[in-house]
Amino acid sequence: MKSPEAMASGRGVISLRFNQDQGCFSCCMESGLRIYNVEPLVEKAHFDTELMGSVSRCEMLYRSNLLAVVAGGSRPKFAENTVLVYDDVSKKFVLEFTFSDPVKAVRLRRDRLVVALCQHIHVFTFPAPAQRMFSIETRENPLGLCEVTPFLTAERQFLIFPGHKAGSVQLVDLANTEAGMSCAPVTINAHRGELACLAVNQQGTLIATASSKGTLIRVWDTARRNQLVELRRGSDPATLYCINFSMGSEYLCCSSDKGTVHIFALKDTELNKRSTLRGMGPFLGEYVQSQWAFANFTVPPECACICAFQQTKNTVIAICLDGTFHKYVFTNEGNCNRESFDVYLDVCDDDEY
Repeated sequence: MKSPEAMASGRGVISLRFNQDQGCFSCCMESGLRIYNVEPLVEKAHFDTELMGSVSRCEMLYRSNLLAVVAGGSRPKFAENTVLVYDDVSKKFVLEFTFSDPVKAVRLRRDRLVVALCQHIHVFTFPAPAQRMFSIETRENPLGLCEVTPFLTAERQFLIFPGHKAGSVQLVDLANTEAGMSCAPVTINAHRGELACLAVNQQGTLIATASSKGTLIRVWDTARRNQLVELRRGSDPATLYCINFSMGSEYLCCSSDKGTVHIFALKDTELNKRSTLRGMGPFLGEYVQSQWAFANFTVPPECACICAFQQTKNTVIAICLDGTFHKYVFTNEGNCNRESFDVYLDVCDDDEY
């Protein structure tokens, strides 16, 4: 299975990631790092290779001056086992975290920094003092799957990552942890195969999971640890790149290497499509029992992309490694209309933030 980082385009984009409120995104490149605003699409910051080298991963902290970066690509200036925190106000690196193995992912909150290695998750207080709180051994996690509830005021504060059993997810309650200790993780047996994608909603009440098969997305209640709905992306295996909840958790979107962004309803699940064979009985299996996307649109196939909802009602953004930016508006009847298309790498910077 190819990760989004492994499918870098000819223009040198290595990876893309939205910030916590999905209003900005970072673009890690062979030529450095760029930060973009989504609406309107404007380049907000541009860091070249002289400062950062080639960058493989970046985690923004909302729209603040702090960025966590990991080197990678063909021209790295730093080691791949180091997380550097850059302060765009002082124009320098202010924190450095070095580990025994390459860093697979970084996640930031206003009070925590989380680092995923291939077989460990490390949690630090952040930004000051930056002290290790606890570390957890995980199943082999080459994709660096881990997510945290973004808002400190959210109903529940969770860190989620692959459990020790194939297809399982562990949940750690960040609200009940202290430096030097952690509470026992709770496990959800989500899939039979290895996990390929994880997401947590803004409220910390729901998580979404997908396996390496890529046909099903399951949504779970974090309080009761039970499955709420099963969503079918398709019948053919696919590599899922991204799952995201809307801000109010009314909808969920996902992208894959099939070149289609699917949109599902979570609040009013009657909007989702069902198989015409579902009335023929349970003997036909899960295929006809699952709920299908009620709306979708296409992006360049075989090109990894990330997708997210915007504050504007019923709007989904898809940003691809080939440098393209897609904005679609959907209706509850399942219609999807393209509102804008752009090449973000060609977008000029802007002095207003």
